[in-house]
Amino acid sequence: MGAVGNPAEPRLKRLADRFPGLETTRARVTSPEDGGYNCLAWAAEDTRRCWHPSAFGGLYWPGGPSEDTLEEWVRAFSTLGYRACGSPAPERAVEKLAIYADGDFPLHVARQLPNGFWTSKLGPREDIEHELDGLAGREYGSVAVVLARPMA
Repeated sequence: MGAVGNPAEPRLKRLADRFPGLETTRARVTSPEDGGYNCLAWAAEDTRRCWHPSAFGGLYWPGGPSEDTLEEWVRAFSTLGYRACGSPAPERAVEKLAIYADGDFPLHVARQLPNGFWTSKLGPREDIEHELDGLAGREYGSVAVVLARPMA
């Protein structure tokens, strides 16, 4: 996995301006920019549409529009079989999500990969593979809850 200072990763260097934690953790860009889906959809492994609980046109949310709260994000992922768990550590045959928030306001969700790193869609920007702490900071807050489900 590349580091921010790696000249082969100029896109990652640009992202580190918004996410300073990427400068001190390992990360790499894994896709080009794509506005067709967002972090919520990416975490749910859906690259066909954007997810969000608001009533804005064209956005998907399990169960229809709702409040944009941490509790609602947890509820939405529970429809996919996820439940709160106590640790972001990798577990055999378990898929995990981490929801970042500023207090009770959810801002981002990342999905754990089998290698123990995490994958995130950065808005309409690139997907990246990263360490969990790499995105903590002013943009996304900190990890508020980790969810897990058995692998299918």
